[in-house]
Parts: sequence; structure tokens; C-alpha cells
Amino acid sequence: MTKGYWIAHVDVTDPEAYKAYVKLNGIAFAKYGAKFLVRGGASEVRGGKLLPRHVVIEFTSFAAAKACYDSPEYQDAVKVRNTAGTVDIVIVEGYDG
Repeated sequence: MTKGYWIAHVDVTDPEAYKAYVKLNGIAFAKYGAKFLVRGGASEVRGGKLLPRHVVIEFTSFAAAKACYDSPEYQDAVKVRNTAGTVDIVIVEGYDG
């Protein structure tokens, strides 16, 4: 089964609200087996325009990645996330080559 991924680019404008979002999103991420591959850290944009913080989260499947995002637990976190800054997010299917 092909894994699923969230790729997010984030600009945190309210660090306290973002901390609350991180606490809430952990509930959904634990339920759906999310694994952080990238969570902030140093980066260099080499082309185009991106928000300054980058996050990549791995799930066991594309279906699990979508289910996590759509879950009531994560949607509760989204309400807080939307007050914490700007987020561009895509859910993608992995490549098994």
C-alpha cells in the first residue's frame, strides 16, 4: 500500500495560538499514526515563493492521510490553526517506484 503525506508551508503569526494548535493536532495525529519527517528546522528556498516553515507528515496510506485531515479531531485543531497564521497544505500519495 502506498503511503500518504501532508506537505505544509506555514507562516506563524501568533505563536501562542500555534502552540494550542500543536497540542490539539496531536490528538488526531496519534489516532491516525502520523509520523513527522520534517517539522520546521533550517531550510533554503531555491526557487519560487514559499511560507517560511515547512512540515512533512507521513501516514500509512493516502486514505489515512485524508481521513486524518477530515476527522473531527483535526477539524477542531484547524479552527485554532486558522487563528495562528497562514498555512498552505496538500495531501499527496507517495511513490512506490
